[in-house]
Amino acid sequence: MRSLSNYKMIQVNNLDKSYGRQAIFDKAGFILNPGERVGLVGRNGHGKTTLFKMILGQEHPDSGCISIPNGYKIGHLSQHISFSGDTVLKESCLSLPHNDDGIDETYKAETILMGLGFALDDFSLNPLDLSGGYQVRLNLAKVLVSDPNLLLLDEPTNYLDIVSLRWLTQFLRNWKKELIIITHDRDFMDGVTTHTMAIHRCKMRKEAGPTDKVYQQLLLEEEIHEKTRVNDDKKRKEIEEFINRFRAKATKARAVQSRIKALQKKDRLEKLTEIRDLDFSFRSASFTGKQLMEVNDLSFSFDDDGLPLIDGLSFSVGKKDRIAIIGKNGKGKTTLLNLLAKELKTQTGAVSHHDQLQMAYFGQTNINRLNLHKTIEEEIMDVHPEGNRGAARKICGIMMFPGDNAVKKISVLSGGEKSRVLLGKLLVSPSNMLLLDEPTNHLDMESNDSLVEALNEFNGSVIIVTHSEMMLHALATRLIVFDDGKVTLFEGTYQDFLDRVGWKSENDSGVSSIKKTKSGNNSVNKKQLRRERAELLKRKTAAMGALQKGMDEAEKEIVKLEEKIEHENREIIEASLRADGEAIKILTKKLHDSKSRLESHFTKLDLLRTEIEGRTKDFEEELEGLLTV
Repeated sequence: MRSLSNYKMIQVNNLDKSYGRQAIFDKAGFILNPGERVGLVGRNGHGKTTLFKMILGQEHPDSGCISIPNGYKIGHLSQHISFSGDTVLKESCLSLPHNDDGIDETYKAETILMGLGFALDDFSLNPLDLSGGYQVRLNLAKVLVSDPNLLLLDEPTNYLDIVSLRWLTQFLRNWKKELIIITHDRDFMDGVTTHTMAIHRCKMRKEAGPTDKVYQQLLLEEEIHEKTRVNDDKKRKEIEEFINRFRAKATKARAVQSRIKALQKKDRLEKLTEIRDLDFSFRSASFTGKQLMEVNDLSFSFDDDGLPLIDGLSFSVGKKDRIAIIGKNGKGKTTLLNLLAKELKTQTGAVSHHDQLQMAYFGQTNINRLNLHKTIEEEIMDVHPEGNRGAARKICGIMMFPGDNAVKKISVLSGGEKSRVLLGKLLVSPSNMLLLDEPTNHLDMESNDSLVEALNEFNGSVIIVTHSEMMLHALATRLIVFDDGKVTLFEGTYQDFLDRVGWKSENDSGVSSIKKTKSGNNSVNKKQLRRERAELLKRKTAAMGALQKGMDEAEKEIVKLEEKIEHENREIIEASLRADGEAIKILTKKLHDSKSRLESHFTKLDLLRTEIEGRTKDFEEELEGLLTV
């Protein structure tokens, strides 16, 4: 790997990489230009993560060259957990770029942490006390805070809930430098990228625009290739027949030799190997009633003394319903699925199953129920109605375990492969209700499309927990929403929900609301009310004073820097008139640094202004609440 000194771009040329007999890249290459945000697509196992590792220097190509500019900083989302800060906020701030002007940029880390779903109270927690999912979120926060030239993000959505995912979409849309992202969520990718790059048949193909554009182009080229191949084969056969027919005739000798030479010069187009897609359908069981399930006044809490995760929820499930359970992580979505499946006992209320209900459940932890000592084929046969080995082998093939792969032990499979085995078991289990908890996490983009199609065609009801807005828009006709500390039933599509209700945190401009502490007693005495109002105004003055001071300081720095930039521009003009190349080089660098600092101060000013507006709204709402007590 060599560095580039004159070009602020990454160049990959003639890249070859193989693992044993499996070729990953064959003379592959691309150029990443300044400001491009690229979505990297390709089927699982086709080299997306391998490319990331080679750009990072963690793996090396067999041949070819990856060229990176001098001083070019690459940030990547690491699944490896290693923390040295004793609080979440301190750990995030460790990744802030060094600045020589002494400006405290802690607010940048705070903004990103809150966007990724951390509450203010979480800032003081030890990172090692976080759950695994939130530790990965902290790693994501660190790489975003570090402000690198190039962001490499490999499946950043797997550990994010839907609200954080929407925030990340906006953040990456505003990313001014370079980005390469791998994700199975097509809508998320198309929402943040400027280009799409496909790894296809060991090559790389980059096109401006969304994923559909590059896929349509590849499909068109393959159709042209196949038509050309068939036409060439037909002409080749005609030439061979002419040669064989007239080879012995002297009068045709020149014509025969001419055709022999033409045949030797013409390359034979090979038939393209078939690339398998996950292509399946669920088996539906008959149902003659109206409601598969009734949920009445359901409440549940793991902690008897705490607030319930679910409180007074009631709804029914019809035989063709498509119900999505949505909300932030840790709020009770998976718990609700377990209650519906009767894997958890209800505390109050009831979940009633119809006598004809046949349920198939894909859960986050269900892969742990696979028998590590069994083969894939045996696991499928265990749930197959006839226990037929031939039918099980067919399902194994559909789930991309063809031939001898079907007799692999469960113990040697990756997490994604185990998830495919679970899906395979669902395919052979006749059901009239599917319960699915994040089924897309280990599927590639093409497999996700197949899953959505299969779910749309399923002749039964579907209840799904998902953070994929693509899947929500494609499937959901009813929603169970965990938001704002409660769970509610919403009758309508996901777009209806966004248009009519929306997420609480987004309605609050992304600023954490100050919790209101009302006793609920309408006879609060006036003395206590005055005390609470005085306390509120005191807190408002303190909070607004600190924020206004920050704004004043940022504005002063902006005025100074604008004067400095004007002076440096005049100096560059004077140096140009003197034809002083060395001075121009030094002054240009100083001007670039000044402009970068100016942009940083403008960003800080915008963030402070947004926070003041949000805080003002919160204080006004709280004051109004006190006045109406």
